[in-house]
Amino acid sequence: MGDPKRPRKKYKTPRHPWRADVLRAELEIMGTYGLRNKRELWRAKTMVSNFRRIARQLISQPPEVRKKREEELLSKLYRLGLLDKDAVLDNVLDLTVEDLLERRLQTIVWRKGLAKSPYQARQLIVHGHIAIGGRKVYSPGYLVRRDEEDLISYAPTSPFVNKRPPGLEEGGEGGGSS
Repeated sequence: MGDPKRPRKKYKTPRHPWRADVLRAELEIMGTYGLRNKRELWRAKTMVSNFRRIARQLISQPPEVRKKREEELLSKLYRLGLLDKDAVLDNVLDLTVEDLLERRLQTIVWRKGLAKSPYQARQLIVHGHIAIGGRKVYSPGYLVRRDEEDLISYAPTSPFVNKRPPGLEEGGEGGGSS
């Protein structure tokens, strides 16, 4: 079973971590989405890999056996916002790590314009300035469900409720430094 004080790793590392093309691609993705370290990227890759593995296993099963599990997987991925309502198992195999990273709270805060960069979005979240439905969320890696996406805003206790953070004021470049 394992020691309860030592939780299991939620990611798998690359088989060949020092290949130049892998390093370059990882660094580019980390910069685009403002990830803190490669573990966050590896965790997202592992999640996508697990979804794809489940889909491959379901495709290989007879139709009467796979129907219920297929509906569960597709509805879960729809709730997470990774797939459309009319998606099929082949769409699960097309998922990429970028699709998953787009559903992180940090990325959605940045895309909604509540922060001027993914790094500022991360800081706002960690410092407790972002809430989902009035409830503060402190984890930038939180996967936002489809129904929660419209509920993202500044926290009620945040000083940014009525004004924007530095750099996002109306009229161009703000008073913040990067």
